[in-house]
Amino acid sequence: MTKIDFKKTLDSYKSQHHKIRLIDVPKMQYLMIDGHGDPNSSKEFQEAIFALYPIAYKIKFASKQKLDKDYVVMPLEGLWWAQDMSTFTSARDKSQWDFTLMIMQPEWITKEMFDAAVKKVAEKNPPLNLSEVRFKTLDEGMCMQTLHVGSFDDEAEILKQMHEEFAPEHDLKMTKKHHEIYLSDFRKVSPHKLRTILRQPVEKV
Repeated sequence: MTKIDFKKTLDSYKSQHHKIRLIDVPKMQYLMIDGHGDPNSSKEFQEAIFALYPIAYKIKFASKQKLDKDYVVMPLEGLWWAQDMSTFTSARDKSQWDFTLMIMQPEWITKEMFDAAVKKVAEKNPPLNLSEVRFKTLDEGMCMQTLHVGSFDDEAEILKQMHEEFAPEHDLKMTKKHHEIYLSDFRKVSPHKLRTILRQPVEKV
């Protein structure tokens, strides 16, 4: 049985350091859970992670055992937004941020498999917010995207370049929510070595 690593097979999970490009992101399905606040201190952020991963692994095991399809569990991703979007590029007031944490699921995973996985997770030491996890499709379409290497706190400069230089130069306006893909496990990797894909959906003006 071949184990698929979608980070290597999907173009939307490939980027070069601070090289901004336009891509067309296909419609994909995710495990999702919402929260609010500074990810460095928000209890909601940590609890959201704890809720997502047990379900993701239950689904993976079911796929391997019942469908004979194995794959690498995808990295954590996040949609981020705030009433004042300048909190991302200048003030960086993380206490004002809202988020949706996500883990991408292969196209053959069904709602029934998700429901079965949630039921199994609920049988033993379930996360408190297990019922808040949902299975949903996200359609982002055209996006500008780059790879940031380093601390999350150092993202502001490249984000400002994406928003204030690249977008207007290419006659684009931003739509939908700022998207981050955490290729590194920030619980284990030093901040200066973190690899994060920064994505922003856009459309032609």
